[in-house]
Amino acid sequence: MKNKETEEVLAKLFGSTSRARILTLLFANEGLSFYQRQIMFEAGLSLQTVQRELSNLVEIGIISKDEADNRVYYKVNTDSGFFKPLAEICGLAGVK
Repeated sequence: MKNKETEEVLAKLFGSTSRARILTLLFANEGLSFYQRQIMFEAGLSLQTVQRELSNLVEIGIISKDEADNRVYYKVNTDSGFFKPLAEICGLAGVK
């Protein structure tokens, strides 16, 4: 990744308390998928905030989204180059 791209990703990543709450929830529940309203309630955020942050996180590849049963589900993207460092930051034990 180019330096400018890296800078943009990091600015998006660490520029928001709401984003941190969402990441903490998803990384603490690695392997599980959540839909927007679940994330909203669990993280204590408004739906608009959750939608905005999820869009940013999907765009930079930290989380993935899948559609099933007429809902969009979000989960940690374990294939992302950011997975291991973020898992360590979130304090997950047994990170590969």
